[in-house]
Amino acid sequence: IKRTGMFFLLCALAATSAHAELQIEITKGQGEAELIGVVPFGWTGSGDKPYALTEVVSADLARTGRYAPIPPAEMLQRPTDSADIDFSDWRILDARYVVVGKLHPDAGGKYRAEFRVFDVLRGTLEMGYRMPAFAATDFRATAHEISDLIYEKLTGVRGVASTRIAYVSVVGSREQQRYRLIVADADGYNASVKMESPEPIMSPAWSPDGRKLAYVSFENGNSQIFVQDLRSGSRRRVSARRGVNSAPAWSPDGRFLALTLTKETGNLDIYTLQLSNQVLRRLTSWPSIETEPHWNADGSELYFTSDRSGQPQVYRIPASGGRATRITYEGNYNARPRLSPDAKSLAVVHNDRGNYRIAVVDVERSYTQVLSNGAQDESPAFAPNGEVIIYASKAGRQGVLSMVSADGRIQQRIASTEGDVREPAWSPFPLN
Repeated sequence: IKRTGMFFLLCALAATSAHAELQIEITKGQGEAELIGVVPFGWTGSGDKPYALTEVVSADLARTGRYAPIPPAEMLQRPTDSADIDFSDWRILDARYVVVGKLHPDAGGKYRAEFRVFDVLRGTLEMGYRMPAFAATDFRATAHEISDLIYEKLTGVRGVASTRIAYVSVVGSREQQRYRLIVADADGYNASVKMESPEPIMSPAWSPDGRKLAYVSFENGNSQIFVQDLRSGSRRRVSARRGVNSAPAWSPDGRFLALTLTKETGNLDIYTLQLSNQVLRRLTSWPSIETEPHWNADGSELYFTSDRSGQPQVYRIPASGGRATRITYEGNYNARPRLSPDAKSLAVVHNDRGNYRIAVVDVERSYTQVLSNGAQDESPAFAPNGEVIIYASKAGRQGVLSMVSADGRIQQRIASTEGDVREPAWSPFPLN
């Protein structure tokens, strides 16, 4: 499958890892980051500190591209109490913020963490927080929570370190390829194989509550859509209709899937499927390819790709059916629409002078801004805070994932420790 994601495919037609399955490298934007000192937390218990929380916090903040943590070896002091901070030392290092804190033992083998964030220039307290007691198994998750709290306080935008990503990994030789559906933390750790097959797996899509994935599997020789519970591993086939079954997308209330079917007509059209009773509603009926549906935030409309104008472009249609409105006009190829959380822009795959790149389209004005610089970029998905888009790309012959900020200033490359990776999907925020 070469070009470009689901659209071209349709034209032609569980072990857990403790290490980082994905390796993330910031390739653009580091020079604009503000310096922040995340001082190693003090430990008030006996013996060695059980976990280096601040290493994870620093890495999380660095991946945002907005902050550049100062290495501990370069710190002129390592205070763990507010009273011990000498702001002049941090000003020498040009730090904008400094984070200090402590890790405490708690009853029942649990732990507590507390931290404070200071503005170095003003010498003022920005925030102080005491985390609820947590178990040793939750050290990493707690560190992600801390970095998200810091990020939201300093930027006003909710952090995504505590979210997850789903993606497809392809391993093995061409003759013995294995496709794996994997879910990992946003930093690539805690990768877990949810499904494995010698046949292609495509288009993972998160349920609104983050507890299930819908995806396409060719495990029986034909395209079928499954919904899988991530905690129990149980799954059910929700569509195996004659012809193509593809491109599942959850409605915001989790009651429906939008999908692309051919059924008996042999024509690719958009349908909605009510999961409780298997009732289908056909939304499009043009003699053209209609695929890659995506809901808006309140479930009243869907965006999709169609070549009804002679070239792939993005359209919008009421979820109840009706007249479709064309959204994209710039360029001869715009596909795989994904709406931003604020509903102001669409991420699309855009033909940029012969290269397929990720772009954002202003929904109201149809203005297009190209963000990525690859030749075969595809499968864009917004982070739940709308600040970052993850997508599939190429590094030489290897399939990798990449991230780009919604304004294009910050870019990251994400390579797998094994095999090619593709088809990324970003989870919603975790439920409280």
